[in-house]
Amino acid sequence: MDRGLWLARAGSAGVLTAAGLVSAGVAFAAKSACWAGGAWNVGVEQYQAHCYTDIYPLYFTEGLDTAKVPYLDHHVEYPVVIGAIMEGAAWVVRSIPNPFTRGVDYFYVTVGLLTVFLVAGVLATAYCAGPSRRWTALLVAFSPALILSAFINWDLVAMGLMMMSLAAWASRRTVLAGILLGLAVATKFYPLVVLWPLFLLCLRAGRMRAFWTTTAAAAAAWLVINVPVAIAAPSGWATFYTFNSSRGADWGGIWYFFQYLRWPVVGSYSVGTLNALSALVFAVCCLAIGLLALASPSRPRLAQLIFLTTAAFLISNKVWSPQYVVWLVPLVVLARPRWASYAIWQIAEVGYFYAIWAYLIFVSTNITVNGAIGPSLYFSAVLARFGTVCLLCGLVAWECMRSERDIVRRGDVDDPMGGVLDRARDRRVIRRPLSPATSSVQSAH
Repeated sequence: MDRGLWLARAGSAGVLTAAGLVSAGVAFAAKSACWAGGAWNVGVEQYQAHCYTDIYPLYFTEGLDTAKVPYLDHHVEYPVVIGAIMEGAAWVVRSIPNPFTRGVDYFYVTVGLLTVFLVAGVLATAYCAGPSRRWTALLVAFSPALILSAFINWDLVAMGLMMMSLAAWASRRTVLAGILLGLAVATKFYPLVVLWPLFLLCLRAGRMRAFWTTTAAAAAAWLVINVPVAIAAPSGWATFYTFNSSRGADWGGIWYFFQYLRWPVVGSYSVGTLNALSALVFAVCCLAIGLLALASPSRPRLAQLIFLTTAAFLISNKVWSPQYVVWLVPLVVLARPRWASYAIWQIAEVGYFYAIWAYLIFVSTNITVNGAIGPSLYFSAVLARFGTVCLLCGLVAWECMRSERDIVRRGDVDDPMGGVLDRARDRRVIRRPLSPATSSVQSAH
């Protein structure tokens, strides 16, 4: 079979849907030691079996098993869309008499919903990749790190909504893109970072009307979802924001590593100082991304800048949970679909997935039992993941500055995900008196 025909079939909606379903099936099977083997609620066994999930225990700790309504009857530490999903899944299983059976069925119902968003995210990634590269969405479906982390939390919902928003932007449906983005931000806060790259590139291309339309639609959608809950249960609604502002350095983040080392000043900060440091690092990264967006010889692709901004958010954040890899996978595939760097990063993410559970065994028991590792191995995994994400950032930034090295732009291609930005002329650019301007696809049109 001709290679082009094979790739076209690999990127078809049917193949990608099947790939997403297979991925979800493998992810579900990976949790079988818990849902079928009884490892839930049995101490460290769920860590030894690598099948821990937030979904099952939160059914009980959030009072869903006793019909408590999120925000009204119990303060939930998640944005309102997740609260609605939690309540909806609890309602589906409410008639089951045994509470522990209900908890397992609650997990099953939630997995079914998450699978829908996993498939949607894969298909949206394929659309954003453009007609000739839709097959690269298979890297999302078959990402080992995504499969292992898929059903830890509700992150697949936010990922699916955000990628659908970006697909709508790519198809120049700016209002729909905004509505989906607003829903994504109402699910997990991180999709808000999309607006900064969008603003920068629309500013450079003189397409600010499209940016403001999408931003307004996103704000309206977010308000429609949030305002009723904020009015009905103001303190419950605010829990997500107060919880995140008051928490200290936590699992997976670089600040947690600094805290472990007890470095002077950095290792003994208060929560307020940590919040300020985290915000400062993220702001500096955003300023650097802004300079890259406006001063590079060729206008960067939207996927490149969204990946860089999301990575900056994770690098500077107080916590970096294992399931956050779900956020990055489609962005890495779109920003830099190269096998070697992708594989190195995936190995580091998989390494961290196993390291966190092994370290939790050590922390929980204070003794070395089967599967436990100490701080040195755990923090080596933390640094490996941190380092590989930084490596990807460096490679993507380099390709933003040297667009001829960007394989997505080979041939007569500018920005498949760009929407109104695709092939648009530059209007506002920071001129660099260094070297002759590098030729670019967009400057030729």
